[in-house]
Amino acid sequence: MGRFTDKIVLVTGAGRGQGRSHAVRLAGEGADVIALDICHDIDSVAYDLATPADLAETARLVAEQGRRVVAAEVDVRDADALVRAVADGARRLGGVDVVLANAGIGYMDAAADPRRAFRDQLDVNLVGVWNTVQAAAPLMIEQGRGGAIVLTSSAFGLTGRGGDGTGGADGYVASKHGVVGLMRTFATWLAPHGIRVNCVNPSGVATRMVLNPAVEALFGGGDLTELNPKPTDDVANLLDVALVDVEDVTAAVAFLASAEARYVTGVALPVDAGMLVR
Repeated sequence: MGRFTDKIVLVTGAGRGQGRSHAVRLAGEGADVIALDICHDIDSVAYDLATPADLAETARLVAEQGRRVVAAEVDVRDADALVRAVADGARRLGGVDVVLANAGIGYMDAAADPRRAFRDQLDVNLVGVWNTVQAAAPLMIEQGRGGAIVLTSSAFGLTGRGGDGTGGADGYVASKHGVVGLMRTFATWLAPHGIRVNCVNPSGVATRMVLNPAVEALFGGGDLTELNPKPTDDVANLLDVALVDVEDVTAAVAFLASAEARYVTGVALPVDAGMLVR
C-alpha cells in the first residue's frame, strides 16, 4: 500500500519540472492525478513554458504508474477556468484529497515593462496559488475527509535577498513571501476541517525555470549545474551543490502531503542545501 493509495491529487504546473515530478511520484505511491498547466508562454517571461505535449507526457507517465489522470490546459490566473477544471477533475476521479499549488514563473525578460513583469510575478506566483486553493478547498471541506495542501514558495520567500529593484526580481521575492503568508492563514482557516497546509521553500532547482539560456547568461554563461564555481553569493548554497535536484523537492512535498506529517501544519520547509543559513 502506497502512502497515497486511492487519494486524488491536484497538481498545478504539472507539465514539466517540479509539477511533473510531484505528479509522477505520488501516482507511483497510489494517487490519481488532476494535472493542470498553462501550456503556453507568457510574454514577460524570459524562457519557454510547458507545452501541450509536455502535459500529455506527464499524463502518460502517471498512467504508466497504473493510475487515473485528468489533464487540462488551465492558466492559474483565470479563477473561473480553474474552478471549472478542478470541479471536472474531482467529479471524474472522486474528489480532491491533496493540493499541490506548484505553478510559478521565475526569471523575466529584461526587455519587458518592469511594471508588467512585477504584476505577472504576483498574478502567477501568488494570485494563482490563492485561486488554486479557493477552487479546491470548498470541495475538500464538503467531502469531510480532511486532506493536505502544499504550496510552492522559495528560499527567497524567507530572506531579504533576491530583489534588485527590477520589476521581475522584486515581484518574484514579494510573491514568494506572499505564498508563505497565504500558507499560514490557510492553515488557520482549514485546520478545523482536518486539512493541513504547508509550503516548501527550495533554493535553485535543476529545472527549466533555472536551466535556460536567459538565466545562464545572467551568471556569465556557465553551467549552473557545476559544483564550482557556484553562482553569486545571493543564491549560493551552503552545501557543495549549485542546484538541488527536483526529486529532493518532491520528497519533501510527498512527506508534507502524506499521513506521516499528520500533525505538521503551518510550516515553511526549506529544501535549500543550507542557502538560508549563509
